[in-house]
Amino acid sequence: MDAESKLVIVKRNTMEIVTEEELRKAFEDGRKLKGYIGFEPSGVFHIGWLIWAYKFKDLVDVGVEMILFAATWHAWINDKLGGKLELIKAAAKHVVKVLETIGVNMSRVKITYAEELVSNSEYWEKVLRIAKNVSLSRVKRALTIMGRKASEAELDFSKLVYPLMQVADIFQMDLDIALGGMDQRKAHMLARDIAEKLGYKKPIAIHTPLLPSLKGVAKMEVSLEIDEYLSEIKMSKSKPEEAIFITDSDEEIMKKVRGAFCPPREVDANPVMALAKYIIFAQGNRRFVVERKPEHGGTIEVYSYDELEKLYRESLIHPLDLKNAVANELIKIVKPIRSVLQAERDLWLELEKVMQSVTR
Repeated sequence: MDAESKLVIVKRNTMEIVTEEELRKAFEDGRKLKGYIGFEPSGVFHIGWLIWAYKFKDLVDVGVEMILFAATWHAWINDKLGGKLELIKAAAKHVVKVLETIGVNMSRVKITYAEELVSNSEYWEKVLRIAKNVSLSRVKRALTIMGRKASEAELDFSKLVYPLMQVADIFQMDLDIALGGMDQRKAHMLARDIAEKLGYKKPIAIHTPLLPSLKGVAKMEVSLEIDEYLSEIKMSKSKPEEAIFITDSDEEIMKKVRGAFCPPREVDANPVMALAKYIIFAQGNRRFVVERKPEHGGTIEVYSYDELEKLYRESLIHPLDLKNAVANELIKIVKPIRSVLQAERDLWLELEKVMQSVTR
């Protein structure tokens, strides 16, 4: 695969690459690249995570040596799952199964847990070196990467360690590429700035979009920074009624999608259209069937997201017909994942404990 073909695959369904020129040159030079995604094991895998999962697959497919990093200590600092490390570790296990089910070649992926990094004194030396080269105000502003506001560090100082650890993770694993959602941008930009000061490898940052909550996107308040706004409106495991999980039944998926915010003709602030764009059409064009009522024009087949968007903007697809079609496709995506997890009884029982902890 040539450099330009690799770049096309990596660029699809991304919000930005910092910088695209650096990535193109790395591909053109034939460099052996190492990348990662760091995830907080904070609950059951929800469908919004499939956005980064598909991009993770793209990077593996183009030959990047990818690390799946379970940020267990980070989730602990962030008070996820009641701060219980045993539950946090249990929540990390099923992510590997999800990636396998969507076609990621896990034989080419290294799985790393935060425990492996924090047990090394060199890691903590990096944390301190980073701390000595960044201001307190910038660290506070970076707390949005963990879905927190700067004021929350006033009551729990450990929150301030989190951004420093995330940057240290990148340097400790000697990464060329840092993959994450747009909500992780501040950490990646901090890593790029610090790398220049301390002589570490400067990571290329690849940022994917965030799937909005099913309730819709609220108007941005003037007082909020963009990172805080993204944390507010994204699909979240902490709000089960506003998210779709890979453990949800077919009936639950249909019910949640039918109840989602879906204004006619509107695309940009429409979570149902976002599901179509970033999940259903994530890997390129495909056959998408919309069963419209006779009075709406009858059943049609759509083969690209652009075509779907055009039809919806022109009111040729009714919101309820769109919801039904999207729900049916999501069921096809989720069902095989759910079946794999249910087949492993011990893992499924652990997930049930995790789900119970999240909903308490």
